[in-house]
This record gives sequence, C-alpha cells and structure tokens, in this order.
Amino acid sequence: MPVPVPRQRAIPAVESGQAQAAPTAGGPSEEETVRNEATKAENHTTHDDNDTHGTALDATPADGVHPGVATTGTITTGASNPGGSTTGVNTTGVSTTGVSTAVVSTTGVSSTGVATAAHTTLTLLLIEDDPTAAPIVHDLLDADGRPIRVRTARNLTEAERLLTHDVHCILLDLALPAPGRAGESDDELAVLRHVLRLAPRHAVLALTASGDAGRGAEAVRVGAQDYLYKDELDGRLLSRAIRYAVERKRSDTAERRLAEGKLRAQENARLERGLLPTPLLEGSPLRFAARYRPGRSRALLGGDFYDIVRTPDGTVHAMIGDVCGHGPDEAALGVELRIAWRALTLAGLCGDELLSTLQQVLEHERDDDEIFATLCTVDIAPDGRRAGLCLAGHPAPLIARPDRPARLLPYENNGPALGLLPGARWPRMQVELGAEWSLMLYTDGLIEGRIGEGRERLGQDGMVEMIRRQLSEGLSGEALLRAAVNEVRELNGGELTDDVAVVLLDRVATR
Repeated sequence: MPVPVPRQRAIPAVESGQAQAAPTAGGPSEEETVRNEATKAENHTTHDDNDTHGTALDATPADGVHPGVATTGTITTGASNPGGSTTGVNTTGVSTTGVSTAVVSTTGVSSTGVATAAHTTLTLLLIEDDPTAAPIVHDLLDADGRPIRVRTARNLTEAERLLTHDVHCILLDLALPAPGRAGESDDELAVLRHVLRLAPRHAVLALTASGDAGRGAEAVRVGAQDYLYKDELDGRLLSRAIRYAVERKRSDTAERRLAEGKLRAQENARLERGLLPTPLLEGSPLRFAARYRPGRSRALLGGDFYDIVRTPDGTVHAMIGDVCGHGPDEAALGVELRIAWRALTLAGLCGDELLSTLQQVLEHERDDDEIFATLCTVDIAPDGRRAGLCLAGHPAPLIARPDRPARLLPYENNGPALGLLPGARWPRMQVELGAEWSLMLYTDGLIEGRIGEGRERLGQDGMVEMIRRQLSEGLSGEALLRAAVNEVRELNGGELTDDVAVVLLDRVATR
C-alpha cells in the first residue's frame, strides 16, 4: 500500500540543509558513548591553571599555564585535558563588564552550535499504548542505512524502566494519560511535561492526532524537539525527524552550557575583584607585586586573600590570609575578611584590636564552627625602616636585604588562628627593616608542596634557600614571584593541592 504523503510541517533545519546528520558508522562503542555523554553533561568546570600577576590573575603562556584570567579581566571556563581538546564550554573574552565573545567546543558539537551525531546506532523509545498502530516505526533506518533500534513502552511506568542512557530519542503519544491525571483535561500536555522531567537530556518527538497542529506547536514550545501526526507516519521522514531531534537536542544543550559558562565567568569576575584588590599605595615609595594560584582543580579562586593600603599618616599596612578549605564558600569568606580588614585599617585599628574584631566577623560569617583563618599583618612606618608584625597562626614573612642573606622575621609570639580560641590575643612585634629591603608575605601553599615523589615537603627552610638562590640570580619583583611559584610547582611534580598567594613589597634606598 502506498505511504500517504504527510501533511504535517516539514523538518526545516534538515530539509534546508541547515543541520546535517553526521554519519554514524564506526567510532566508540555504545557503552563508551553513553559514558561520554554522561560525563559531558556533568563536567562544566573551570580551568585550574590560573595565576595572579600584580593584582589580577596572570595568563602568561611562558609559565606553562593555559590562558586564564589576565589583567584585562579575561576569564576561561571549561575543562581542558592534557591533549588540548576540550570537553564542556570554553568562554573567552568575558570581561568584567559582562561583554564577551565565546566559542563552544563540545564533543559531538560543531563550532556552529549544530551537533554532530555520535558514531553509534540510534535507539528510539516509543511510548504508545498501542505500538502495533504504527508498524512503520520498526522499519526505521539511520543515515547509513542501519536499522534504528526501537524499544516500546505502553505506559509511562514501562517507559521509566526502559529509559536508559543509550536511548537517543523518545517518540511520545500525547494522548497518553499522565500519572495521577487520568480523566483530567486542564493540561493536555501533562504527559509530555512528565516525560520531560523524567528525561531532561533526551530528545523528544511528540505524536499528535492528524490536523492538530496547534497541540503539536505547543508541545514544541513546552520542550519537545518536533511533532508528527501519528496517523500519517512516513518511514523516511520519521527517520530524518529522529536524527534531527537528536542533533537539535545536542545543540540546545551546548547553547545552554555556553550561557551557564558566561554567567559563571561573570560571577567569578565579580568575586575576583573582591578577592584580588587594587592596592592603595598612592604617595608611597614602596613597590608592590603579587601572585596568586588556586590549588583546587579547575578553580578560578581559592580561600587565600591579601590586601595593602596606605593610611593618611603615611603608614603602609599589608595583610595576607588563608581560610581553611578550598572552594567558592571559602573564597567568599576570604573576600569578607579582606574587606573588613581594609575598612578597619582605614578606620585606624591595628594589631590586637584589629585581629580581635576580624575574629568576630569570622565567627558571625562562617557556616561551620570549625572554619578558621590564618592571618599575617604588617604595618610599615612612614620612614620605611621599621614595622609592626602580628601573626595569627600564619607563617612568618621573609625579609631580604642587600647586606645579608634572606631570612624569616621573628615568629616566637605567633598567636592562634582566627576562629579557634574565643578571647585570644595577638601580640604586635616591632621589627627593624633597614634602609633597603624586600618583604615577602605568603600563604602556606608555597611551603607545603612536596619535593619529588616522597613525603618530604619544601618547608620554610627550603623556601628560604630557594629565594636566596633566585635573588642571587638577579631576580626581583614580579619575576621573583613568578619563578618561586613555578619552581614550587615543579618540585611538587604538578599542580599544588593548596592555594598559593604571595605578596612582595620592595623599598629601594634613595641616593
């Protein structure tokens, strides 16, 4: 019997050549494809190789680091593998103003945003209370002429059992009743809404009665990829509709991931501006450099923070801190502590009074009573020759002078970390700096990396020896910090597990 010519709307993207179904022969096995699709749906993370250069995240290719967040505010999100291919969404050029250009690079998705079918046999799940009413469904072929596998379910209960990750498309009869809605007519698309909730990652084709174009169009608006008249099915057109629906679903998924990546990049940019401040050093002869590297894999930001301001009396105040743990919550808490420190410092507080107030801020803002933060504060006198030092469970700064080897400042009166002991006190130590010096503040991520394959760590002594050698090689300022962080990473045999923040202040004697 000749097949009637269908009167439903055409499949425009396929018919016009705007979207082409790629060949499905060869390639990974069905199990591998299912596993890859699940991985793609979950992995939308940010890249981990991001540095701070000055007051922004550095993206210097010479460091062996992929482009990250640079001084222009560019942000990269996505997960890059060592081979250079990318799974997920890469957005480049996202500025702090939210203006961006983007490139989508998703396995199975072309650069135009139109997906390319995976090289595997397509599987169709038909949800129809009378599957024999549409026998042509069992004679479907893919683009290479191979049969499309068909599973049939008479109701949504059976469909839920048969809906596995290897199903590429669902062919749904809109006349089926939705669970718990038998006999109700207030929502004629209730069954479709239920299937979309049940299978949010699958392509869906809606089957509707002949001539019911309004219901079909509404089904597409709700979330189906297309609609067909179930009493006018054509095998060739249905095969193409299935392939088109799968491609369109992948393209929609890629676009959604791109939008999520842009939003995530903009949120990280706002957090970055809070965590990595612009130093307030106007009028000071001191030179400033900083470097920042989050330790969490694929992270943009960690729990380390720093700041530096000059008060009206000419005193330069510097601070560096570390919130225990890694991730956005710790980074947000670090931002709060940094802002509180700047406000309290500009208000005239320093030493024990300032740290006691910061502890109160921490105790009120943390989500867990076990969260604590280490802190190092330095207030440098207007003449630049002496400073006050307070340590709250934090490593002592390193000082380097032309007339003697680099060494650590005294740390015998190191007080407890913020948030550990109620009513704690933090003594302020007076230290002599001299006429010309370099003062380096750092977090413990710089000294806790391993040396080689054993359990031995670099430690403070190893760091001091490393800085002495690099200073003897003529390194200073930003170049010194870059070399230090890179060498620590190389000694560790790869990325550090903890965040690293380093601040360097230099005073050059006037002639």
